[in-house]
Amino acid sequence: MKTRFILINTSHAGNVGATARAMKVMGFDDLVLVAPRWANVLNREETIQRASGALDVLKNARVVTTLDEAVDGMVHLCATAMTPRDFGPPTCAPRAHFADLLRTPDERLTQEPVASVKQAQPPNSVAFLFGSERFGMQNEDVYRCHVALSIPSDPKFGSLNLGAAVQLIAYDWREALGGFTLQPAAFEHHLADAAAVAGMLKHWEQALTSIGFLDPDSPKKLMPRLNQLFNRAQLSPEEIHILRGVAKAMLQKALQAAGKTSFSATTSVDQ
Repeated sequence: MKTRFILINTSHAGNVGATARAMKVMGFDDLVLVAPRWANVLNREETIQRASGALDVLKNARVVTTLDEAVDGMVHLCATAMTPRDFGPPTCAPRAHFADLLRTPDERLTQEPVASVKQAQPPNSVAFLFGSERFGMQNEDVYRCHVALSIPSDPKFGSLNLGAAVQLIAYDWREALGGFTLQPAAFEHHLADAAAVAGMLKHWEQALTSIGFLDPDSPKKLMPRLNQLFNRAQLSPEEIHILRGVAKAMLQKALQAAGKTSFSATTSVDQ
């Protein structure tokens, strides 16, 4: 769905850059600024720094004089206003409104809307409007919108930074549209085989005996318990090497304490 983010009378250049970054990480790139404080705001150093890689969003952004120009071609307008107005569009939480907005035709026939905004069908374009950092949105700008989105926050301190507000709205909207697939970890975890675990345990048995922690005449169930512990850990071959390194270090310290400087032929086990 066509999505546009509109910043009205923005006064801090850094917030423009932060907005561009917030949009890019959620896959949006249509940014329009209405009468910002700085005419060259898209090229200011602070804007570029805060964009942190979202330079393509800044490059495609437009600066216009009026809100009419900014909303041209957009169907559904969402104001962002923390303070409810006595007159104007209903105030809704973003997620509830997005759920209503994107309901299928069958859902519209069988379900009441969660929020108070009723739509005959999903719009083909949505614009999110954000007011200035100091004054928020002007009443006349809120009145022309279909809904006023209010991010649920602590009523004792509900003031959000502009960039943070854009990020929250962009995230909720992207999730409503279907979200992105979670990328798997780059490192694929392989498990060590049983022989490697057994060899490591034998190594540890020697090391623990050498430092006096394990009594070979009365081992009780120490080694079986360690075996179960390491099985639960689902060790990788690399982790087996680390643990064998620990066992080797313990054996070396025990030999040094005994006045020896190297392993005998029977000290270490198969590697």
